[in-house]
Amino acid sequence: MILFVLRRIGVMILTALCMTMIVFALTNLRPNLEKIARTEAGSRITDEQVTTWLGERGFLEPMPIRYGQWLGVVPGWTKIQSDGSVTGYCINRTQSAEDAPRYCGVLQGEWGYSRSSRDDVASVLTKRLGATGVLMFWVMIIMIPSALIIGIFAGMREGSRTDRALSTASIAATATPEYVSGVIFIALFASSITGISPILREWGVIDRTLFLASARSAYDSGPTFANFTLPVMTMAIYGMGYIARMTRASMAEVMTSQYIRTARLKGVSFRNIVIKHALRNALIAPFTVIMLQIPWLLTGVVIVESIFNYNGFGFTLVAAASNNDIELLLAMSVVAVFIVLVTQLISDIGYVVLNPRIRIS
Repeated sequence: MILFVLRRIGVMILTALCMTMIVFALTNLRPNLEKIARTEAGSRITDEQVTTWLGERGFLEPMPIRYGQWLGVVPGWTKIQSDGSVTGYCINRTQSAEDAPRYCGVLQGEWGYSRSSRDDVASVLTKRLGATGVLMFWVMIIMIPSALIIGIFAGMREGSRTDRALSTASIAATATPEYVSGVIFIALFASSITGISPILREWGVIDRTLFLASARSAYDSGPTFANFTLPVMTMAIYGMGYIARMTRASMAEVMTSQYIRTARLKGVSFRNIVIKHALRNALIAPFTVIMLQIPWLLTGVVIVESIFNYNGFGFTLVAAASNNDIELLLAMSVVAVFIVLVTQLISDIGYVVLNPRIRIS
C-alpha cells in the first residue's frame, strides 16, 4: 500500500508540473502581456513603450526561465534602472533590495500579487476558497445521502414503478444544466412577480420572496436558509442524478448476485440482506463517483456562483480571467489541479479498501 501511494504521489507531482506549465504558457502569451502593459501604463502607449515596460518587469525573459522563477526553482531576475534603482522579481515582492531572497516562487509560499483586487494572491485565494468550501460542504451534505437513498431504493426494486419513477427523475436532473435549473429556481422561488412567492405573499404566509436570488449576503455576513438554499439546490440536484443512477445500477447488479439468492433461500429477511450483504458491495462504484464529484463541484461553482453572485472560487476565477489577472489565475489553477489529483488518489485508495479482491500491484 505504501509503495502504491508513493508511486501515485510521484505521478501526481509530474502531472501537476505539466498542467501548471501549460497554464503558465497560455496565460503568459504576448497578447495577454501587452494587455497588462496597456492597463497598467496607459492604453495610448506605443508598441515600443509596451516592449520597454514588459522588459523592465521581466516579462520578456524566456518562458522556461519565467516558469522556473514563478515555481521558485530559478533565481529571480534583477535589473538596474536608468536612475540607479534596482528592481527584480523578488525585490518587487519584498519592496526592499536588501531583504529580497534569491528564490521567491510558489515553493517558497510566494503566490504573487493580484492586479484586480490589489491584494496578496494567497489571502485572496484563502478567502474565496473558504467561501466555496462552505458551499461545497452543504452541497455534499444534501447531495450524497439523497442520491444514495434514491439509488438504493431504485436498485432494490429493479423494474418496478418506484424504479422507473426515480430513474426518470435522476435522468432529468442530470440532463438539466446548472445555468438552466438555477434560472428556473430563481423564477419559481425568488421572484416577486412570478412563481410561488407572490401566491404565498397574497395568502399572508410570507412578507417577501421565499428565497433570495443573490447569495452575496452569504459571503458578507454568513449563509442563511434564505440566501443559501437556491445555490445549494442547483448544484446538489445536478450531481444527485448521476450518483443515484450509478448507485441504482450497482445495487441492481448486486441484488441479482448468487450470494444474495443464497441468503434469500436461507430465509434471511430482505432488510438484513440489503443492509448486511448487498449495501457494502453496492457502494464500491458510487464511492468512486462521489469522490470525483469534488473536483466537479469546484469547477461547477463557476456557473452557480456567477448566477447567484456568490464571491467564491468560481466567481473569482471568472473575474480573474476577465481582468487578465495572471498571478491569480495561476494560483487558482494550481489549487484546482491539486484538488483533482488528491481526490483521485483518495478514490483509488478507498476503492482498494472497499474491494479487497483488487490487487494493488
